[in-house]
Amino acid sequence: MISGQWPVVSGQNGECVSRFGWRAGDGGATCVAVRSGAMKRLAAGCAFIAVALFTHGQDHTSQRPRILGIDHVSFYTTQPEGVNKLYGGLLGFASAPAIEPGGTVRYMIGTQWVGYSAAPIPKATDRMDHVAFTTDNIVALRRYLSDKGINASQIQGRSNHSLSFMVKDPEGHPVEFVERGKADAVTPAASAVSRHMIHTGFVVYHRDAEDHFYRDILGFRPYWHGGMKPDETDWVALQVPDGTDWLEYMLNQPEHMDLQLTGVMNHISVGVAEMKKAQSVMESHGWKAHGDEAAEIGKDGKWQLDVFDPDLTRVELMEFKPVEKPCCSDFTGPHPTE
Repeated sequence: MISGQWPVVSGQNGECVSRFGWRAGDGGATCVAVRSGAMKRLAAGCAFIAVALFTHGQDHTSQRPRILGIDHVSFYTTQPEGVNKLYGGLLGFASAPAIEPGGTVRYMIGTQWVGYSAAPIPKATDRMDHVAFTTDNIVALRRYLSDKGINASQIQGRSNHSLSFMVKDPEGHPVEFVERGKADAVTPAASAVSRHMIHTGFVVYHRDAEDHFYRDILGFRPYWHGGMKPDETDWVALQVPDGTDWLEYMLNQPEHMDLQLTGVMNHISVGVAEMKKAQSVMESHGWKAHGDEAAEIGKDGKWQLDVFDPDLTRVELMEFKPVEKPCCSDFTGPHPTE
């Protein structure tokens, strides 16, 4: 299997991206060569597509392709052994080799994953590296964002045959978009506590700017919002436009936060059908309820339970559906499933 990044070649008039062939885009292109013996086919394919795109016209307005869900979330750690104890031990997730530069390990949650790499600044208080969402057309999505004035990195290929590029949202959060490949999937561990990462969240200070990016440009849609008090909004959940996974704004936080508070805010959540069964799985792996790690019904009416990695990053277990009426607002979208 090819490891590392595949070479990226720029075309003049068309976009040619595929894992095993070529696909036309909407102008101004990137061609990703996935095998060293494919360079001649790449040149011929780009020339053919350039002619096709010329006849297509230069005034085409790109449309946003689908954004389907969370692909992965990556964090930093100073204690990899403790991370493995949490994800591979208590939560029962299978590990897989890293596929991103600097990554050390991935933990598979169904077809999604959580990645870890060594913390470049051990004393930094933010351990979240980036979040990533899946799309079914990486070329068209990059073109769409470029047309909206969003700066995007070149499309890169990974060793699992996925294709991706990176942008930053208005507050500087790194956001990756991924078109998955057809590489063999890692078989989920039979004892895994969950097979679906249902949301990820991070601190947001300028909601209007973030809304313009996620709602107006990307098409994310409201799912629920609430707060510690009924008349306050501390959390805003926005579902991806073509799925049930969501991004959660963590609002009303101080400008400077310590490691513990940042770890609570910048988090992931895995879905479970029944919290009692999920607890039983973790208990069979040696977990016991203690301190802040205890099940409770959240303001959204769903059972939830928080556990923490050694750097205090929160992993929230959450039931897919509420068991009681939520505080503050009603749900306005479909609930996720296993």
